Amino acid sequence: MTMNGIDLKAVGPRIRMMMPHLTPLEAKVVETVFGRRGFDETIALKQIAEEAGVSEAMVVKIAKKLGFAGYRDFRTAVYEYTRSPTAEMHQELSTDDTSSEIVHKVFRTSIQALEETLAILDMHDFDRAADLLYQARQRDFYGVGGSAQIARDVSHKFLRIGIRTSVYDDPHMMLMSAALLQPDDVAVGFSHSGNTIAVIDAIQLARKSGARTIAITNYNASPLAGVADVVLCSTAQGSPLMGENAAARIAQLNILDALFVAIAQRDYPSAERNLERTMTAVTSKRKDRIT
Repeated sequence: MTMNGIDLKAVGPRIRMMMPHLTPLEAKVVETVFGRRGFDETIALKQIAEEAGVSEAMVVKIAKKLGFAGYRDFRTAVYEYTRSPTAEMHQELSTDDTSSEIVHKVFRTSIQALEETLAILDMHDFDRAADLLYQARQRDFYGVGGSAQIARDVSHKFLRIGIRTSVYDDPHMMLMSAALLQPDDVAVGFSHSGNTIAVIDAIQLARKSGARTIAITNYNASPLAGVADVVLCSTAQGSPLMGENAAARIAQLNILDALFVAIAQRDYPSAERNLERTMTAVTSKRKDRIT
């Protein structure tokens, strides 16, 4: 379902991605709108302004900053989004939840992240990323913590089809790698927040060295996104217990799985041959192998 050409599933994610760039007072207004029970198209501008403790002009300004024509456009989009099945999937986790409630809430949050990430995924950027990675001479991946694990996962997948990559999670190694890259190379920065200094520095240096750069992040207006040629964004709604990272990780892994398939398609016969060779190479390490 769309409104003015915008997928309604993308309304919530696009607003969330802007939140780090709002002032505390601006963020309070958005939180007032999303936290209000019974929010619908009858809620007056004056009412929201009073509840948030700001002027009506401030509310209109924030709506425009978020990309809407004005308060009415913002109100309609938020109302339609909050009543959509995807938005209703998210439920806050509680320390009093039963095991069944925990499982259902965690799964629904991940499903929501997948649905909303699909809604905001830029297919032009996706195809550019696939082309860059397929054509590259050298592919270096940068990430720390959980993001490094995502980088290793996709590196493993690529190796299965003969696409060689290198993963770096040490700041010094990242910079050394980036300094040696050339115009026919690609550097990929993995950072949920897009604020990881080590990754940003490495991507900046890689770009200065002439390499093309790709960012995998949850925020398309983050510092990392700002220094990358191509940005692939996930989106996930956080909770006090889980944060955003858990669900966002699922969404990012799915983006990268799709990227893996797209790259394999660019030379399917070669990918198929390499997949058979790499699978055969590890067969001896399986207990169920035929002797």
